[in-house]
Amino acid sequence: MTMSEEQTLSRAERNRLQLRADIVEAAFIEFSERGYHQTAIADIARRLGIGHGTFYRYFENKRDILEHVITDTMRKLTELLAGENAPTAVTNLEDYREQCRRISARFREFARGNPGALRLMLLEATSIDPEMTQRILNLVTMSGLMTASYLANGVQRGFFRADLDTEMTGHAIIGMIMAGVMRFLSQPDDAAALERYGEAIVSLLVAGMAAGTV
Repeated sequence: MTMSEEQTLSRAERNRLQLRADIVEAAFIEFSERGYHQTAIADIARRLGIGHGTFYRYFENKRDILEHVITDTMRKLTELLAGENAPTAVTNLEDYREQCRRISARFREFARGNPGALRLMLLEATSIDPEMTQRILNLVTMSGLMTASYLANGVQRGFFRADLDTEMTGHAIIGMIMAGVMRFLSQPDDAAALERYGEAIVSLLVAGMAAGTV
């Protein structure tokens, strides 16, 4: 929301939008701590000190708010890929290596701070209904295509192999990242192993895709 938009909103409307955001944040915390299936509307309302009726003025049900929680989580992850971490931000192989390390470090930090959110998206959301399962699968596909845009930049600038299949390699990289997330969820306290896993992916990518490799 822009400053001009904020200025045109009434105080009541600003309060309404803030409460809606607070409900999403409270649901995010409850889902993360309890799990989606174990969380009731009462748990979310109790955390905010509001009544059930107030909740239902903003969201139809628990499934409805999950959509917003997932959208908000994806927004937070996408924000990690801005500026110096954007797909076209680097011009050579060494800069790409450092970019990968920065992104890896930020994703590891997010994972350590939000293990429940990752568990919710990858393990619980796909057990709710076919529509939600398809949404998660679409997000995985979109992540692969976004990763492919980083590789396309490398091919265009000449520091990746000209014959690199950027689309399929992008999906393969997301597969490696998801495997790392699953490993992290099984051993969330092993920060050293998570860092080693991230560095292994970076080394594999640079060695396998650099111009001049076969």
